[in-house]
Amino acid sequence: MMTIVNQVNLVKNAIAGVLTGKDKLVELTMIALVNKGHLLLEDVPGTGKTVLAKSLARLIDGEFKRIQFTPDILPADITGIQFFHPKHQEFEMRPGPVMTNILLADEINRATPRAQSSLLEVMEERQVTIDGETLKLPAPFLVIATQNPIESHGTFPLPEAQLDRFFMKLPSGYPDFDQEKDMLHMYRAQNPQELLEPVFTLEDIIKMQEEVQQIFVSDEIENYLLSIVHATRQHEFIENGVSPRGTLAFMKAAQGAAYVNGRTFVTPDDVQLVAPHVLSHRLVLSMEGTMRKTKEQVLKDILESIDVPVESEAGR
Repeated sequence: MMTIVNQVNLVKNAIAGVLTGKDKLVELTMIALVNKGHLLLEDVPGTGKTVLAKSLARLIDGEFKRIQFTPDILPADITGIQFFHPKHQEFEMRPGPVMTNILLADEINRATPRAQSSLLEVMEERQVTIDGETLKLPAPFLVIATQNPIESHGTFPLPEAQLDRFFMKLPSGYPDFDQEKDMLHMYRAQNPQELLEPVFTLEDIIKMQEEVQQIFVSDEIENYLLSIVHATRQHEFIENGVSPRGTLAFMKAAQGAAYVNGRTFVTPDDVQLVAPHVLSHRLVLSMEGTMRKTKEQVLKDILESIDVPVESEAGR
């Protein structure tokens, strides 16, 4: 029987055939998927965000849909509408693109706050209500939202409270010289995305989402997590630290890291792996803080200042 580690490695290898140098990104994406968490990918255009979303949908044998966010997009364009069918002389339900397994919300910061809020509500509730009729979203359901950090014209930055709804914020990043050369070879004769075959079924993912909750978290690890969180609320450069929602996401992400690596318990390494991606977008720096350091640098300082527990056999 194939283990979760073997399956995750198959996913990494498969995506490596269409995107080079993204093993860590794939691992973090799988951690979010097994935790029913949504992702915010922030990087310049053309770094593989769309390819990642489409490839993941193929590998879990799921449905993929995309919304290209623009300032004129309406909530109904996202969730769906009841429209009047002139031939049948009655209203019919037309669900929006959120009725899928993997939804790419491309350039979410180009939509108005009203449209952004309609998607974020769907992410939280995993259902849509259209003219009083409630529809459950398919399971699993993962939103991969993207935004371009270098453009501000015609954009509507997500408020801090809405950023907190995203399980993780991940950079995509440029490939290095050799990785980009490999990419040229991969795409020279054909599109390798078309060759991807499913590694998981949707039922596999749902089962994994149940199993990850059973990963053991010792008192030492809980105290370590909480020490990091509380340090964000007391740091001189941070105006608003990590929220309780962020604390829960932090713990679940650490459980997910242990799970996709085939362990039944969380280690300090799991905590350190996910901390930058779960916590940094939940921090609000003070005026002085923004002039001195980035959120990532402040968080790195915090992690280095907290004593790392030694996980004993008795604590597992």
